[in-house]
Amino acid sequence: MATLPNPLPSLATSGLDLPPGSLVDATLDGPWHEPLLWYADGPAGPRDWSDLRAAGRRLGLLPVLVTGGPRDQWPDDWDLCPDGTSYPGDHDADEVLAGYWTDYADDEVGDGTATGEQSGGPGSWPGLAPVPAREPSEDADTAAAGLAGVIAADADEWPGGARIALVPARRSADIPAAIGWSGPMNHEGDVARLCAVLRSWEDRYDARVVVLGFDTMTVSVGRPPASIEEARALAAEHYAFCPDNIDQSPPYDLDVYAEKAVLNQEAWSFWWD
Repeated sequence: MATLPNPLPSLATSGLDLPPGSLVDATLDGPWHEPLLWYADGPAGPRDWSDLRAAGRRLGLLPVLVTGGPRDQWPDDWDLCPDGTSYPGDHDADEVLAGYWTDYADDEVGDGTATGEQSGGPGSWPGLAPVPAREPSEDADTAAAGLAGVIAADADEWPGGARIALVPARRSADIPAAIGWSGPMNHEGDVARLCAVLRSWEDRYDARVVVLGFDTMTVSVGRPPASIEEARALAAEHYAFCPDNIDQSPPYDLDVYAEKAVLNQEAWSFWWD
């Protein structure tokens, strides 16, 4: 069953000023009964994300940058699974993360500082991190547009560049579920469960999904943790959300990860093996 009954409108009659692009309806189970997303044929410009965010809102469309990655896998070649995706609102972020933590965390993650000291015992799920004490410096969508502009302008850092896409979704956190994105398939088969976490990050950290690749995601952060204690608490969530970020990429330690990848960081990147 489709996760969100919000079909992509006819772009030809939408009034949107779009560059040449492609509609994607290919899934692992064959052609979907309606297009899941549209994406441009060429690289995004620095203002594409912000322009389409404003123009697409009335149609229930949200922009996201897509990248083909080192293997040149654009959305036509992604393993989309809308038929196996549930609704993000049916899941609780704390329960989802606690389950992942039980499955993936152990006493050897970091030195225990990011786990045991908060929970009373090494290996125990510490619970959701608190809302950062700092106030956001700008509107969350403005922060996301800024990150999108930087990424679009920095083609050298993104193999094949990044292209603008439109997805029928009402909130940024739901973008992966709206298309049945399967990037985290080896970690979670129903991406709506991860979208429940993204919703929670929207609420606590002013997060927005800015970039999707075949198995990668980049999120803008309008209110990042400002203290090492806040960063350590969130690092536990990041580990449960995407263990490969720590297990398969330096720094391999939650405390170091908290300091280098979470503290005051206005963008979070995730990769699932």
